[in-house]
Amino acid sequence: MQHRYEIVDRLEQTQKIDKESLAELLTTEDQELKEYLSKRARETAQRIYGNQVYIRGLIEFTNYCKNDCLYCGIRRSNSHADRYRLSREDIFQCCKEGYGLGFRTFVLQGGEDPYFTDERICEIVSGIKERYPDCAVTLSIGEKEKESYQAYFRAGADRYLLRHETANEEHYQKLHPKEMSLKRRKQCLMDLKEIGFQTGCGFMVGSPYQTIDTLYEDLQFILELQPQMVGIGPFIPQKDTPLKEMQAGTLDQTLRLLSIIRLLHPTALLPSTTALGTIHPRGRELGILAGANVVMPNLSPVAVREKYKLYDNKICTGDEAAECRFCMQRRMEGIGYQVVEARGDYKKK
Repeated sequence: MQHRYEIVDRLEQTQKIDKESLAELLTTEDQELKEYLSKRARETAQRIYGNQVYIRGLIEFTNYCKNDCLYCGIRRSNSHADRYRLSREDIFQCCKEGYGLGFRTFVLQGGEDPYFTDERICEIVSGIKERYPDCAVTLSIGEKEKESYQAYFRAGADRYLLRHETANEEHYQKLHPKEMSLKRRKQCLMDLKEIGFQTGCGFMVGSPYQTIDTLYEDLQFILELQPQMVGIGPFIPQKDTPLKEMQAGTLDQTLRLLSIIRLLHPTALLPSTTALGTIHPRGRELGILAGANVVMPNLSPVAVREKYKLYDNKICTGDEAAECRFCMQRRMEGIGYQVVEARGDYKKK
């Protein structure tokens, strides 16, 4: 029996994985092996973070984007997108409501919108930190010059999420317009870490043209970068994009990869994403049980939630912030976890 689980035990002990082992863990139909992988990942997360789940208040503040990524519903050439921008006051109001609900991290996410200059971003970040000095601010606004990242950090931003999407150059080119490059994306991530941000990378599971080989490269890049956060979620097609006919990523593969990442990088802050909840009614709970430890309820005004369409059929677009917050708490309590009102920082080894 031990031999059967050896592949998981070795992964846990060495925090390394070879391509053959990855292929085995992603393709096995052995239900007991799959459950063992999930159990070891869950126990690893609990050893470091207990049964605590960190909540982040997500504020999707603009759906304008200068980029034209082939998978994304807010790509610049999507003429069907109903565009919006939140004002600084709108964003502060979201934070005020979120703070009252117990959020101590705010995640400002948006397209790469030229309207939001470095000066405007810095004013928003410093305004949030002045009002709520006990809170963390996470930015997820794409590729910038190192000087821009430096300015955001000085203004008080604590964390930065920039999914690398794929660590394979050829695969990257199949998902992005030719003016974008994996080299540039990786450089941005290196810059963020060097500046001192808690940095997050990640990828879509089941993205078009993804293979075991490209996933292996993704995991090697995570090991090399040693990010504080890793955000993965299933690819979900969006009807107004060139990849609209492509098959979605699956719950099963996403859960297996969450578990593998937890064992490879035990201290990572690992979200169970909205996309996971979109493809399965209990997706976010299952993500936590597979080793994740972060959830991100939406604090965006209800009036704009439907418009932030990175993919189709997104959940919770009609819920008020309080509904999202307490629904998430009930869901987590239902599987034996506790939502904590804390910044939820990365724990060093």
